[in-house]
Amino acid sequence: MEKKVGTTTRTINWAERLNTKSRVIAIVGSTASGKTDLSLRIAEKIKGEIISADSRQIYRGLDIGTAKPSKEVRAKIPHHFIDILDPDEDYSAGEYGQEARKKINELLSNGRVPIIVGGSGLYIKALVDGLFEGPAKNKEIREQLEDEAKRYGKEMLYEKLKKIDPISASRMDFTKLRRIIRALEVYYITGKPISELHSSQQTRPEFDVVQYGIEWDRNILYERINKRVDAMFEKGLVDEVKTLKENGYSPALNSLNTVGYKEVFDMLEGKLNEKDARELIKRNTRRYAKRQLTWFRADKRIHWIKISDAVYLDIDAEKIINEFLANQ
Repeated sequence: MEKKVGTTTRTINWAERLNTKSRVIAIVGSTASGKTDLSLRIAEKIKGEIISADSRQIYRGLDIGTAKPSKEVRAKIPHHFIDILDPDEDYSAGEYGQEARKKINELLSNGRVPIIVGGSGLYIKALVDGLFEGPAKNKEIREQLEDEAKRYGKEMLYEKLKKIDPISASRMDFTKLRRIIRALEVYYITGKPISELHSSQQTRPEFDVVQYGIEWDRNILYERINKRVDAMFEKGLVDEVKTLKENGYSPALNSLNTVGYKEVFDMLEGKLNEKDARELIKRNTRRYAKRQLTWFRADKRIHWIKISDAVYLDIDAEKIINEFLANQ
């Protein structure tokens, strides 16, 4: 970047001014908030590498529906934790936290600059604070809980969790049955709420993470979401889901039981027409964005950056870098 000083022009080498041996930047926020664009601008200025914290971009074949950075972008700026698994492979937030910390330490030791980017709150938490994995799965307890969900509905299990562990329930999306079952399973195995076990087992990483959250006016954010959904359909979201289906991947998989994919699967099965699918994805994405922001706003360590127009992202990138540098 060049800046004029008097009548001369000087070039600022951000990378040379950074001392990242023990501090790492994280860009967090809701879907469609511009995290990727902002992080790429920062990465270009400080010669950084992206540590993705997106629980769906880890899967191969989920490109359009996850707004995954293009292969051309990833060839220019190294990205980690993208396209590392097939859609039918399991991967937990705890595993991500451990492996992401290891990769960050590796980059730091080699003089590289990691930039954490993502909207998956549990992944960010696992990386920053550590995450208790809990005891091994108990097949008998799990099958009993799954049977109860089928007979009485997941809402009943969620209400049961609220009585047993209100802290975990308040942080949990009640539609995520697997997480509800796991929290109940841990309680029945250990006799303790999983939230209590989380707090007692948290471990700090060897580096500090300075988190910056992207904040938009809600109406503007929702308009960005609506435009993104339309763009996904135009780019070929339906064909992407058709390919996944042809390759034998079921909408029941955890990786595909997510906004954008589940609605298109329903469309392909004749349960929705395209117009209704689009509108449903827009609505569900807006709701998801609201949940993401609720999660992140609960973390008082996050520095919020108000953005009014995407054309100013370059300025916002410099603002974040300067603030990061000032507090080294």
